[in-house]
Amino acid sequence: MPARIRRKPFKACRKCKALVERDAEECPICKSRDFTEDWEGVIIIVDPSKSEVAKVLNIQVPGRYAIKVR
Repeated sequence: MPARIRRKPFKACRKCKALVERDAEECPICKSRDFTEDWEGVIIIVDPSKSEVAKVLNIQVPGRYAIKVR
């Protein structure tokens, strides 16, 4: 039996790295339509104003983001 290739449940916006549903046509954060399935790692920002990680990554909107996007 061949190995099953597991698809990622989200795609990443190339502009702001937000992770969105696979059927999304526009990024809810930056309104870009440029997406990729080639991303790694997940970070969830709950309160950007209190998050040092959000400040370093320049994330201003709560949400789920990819750490690395190609």
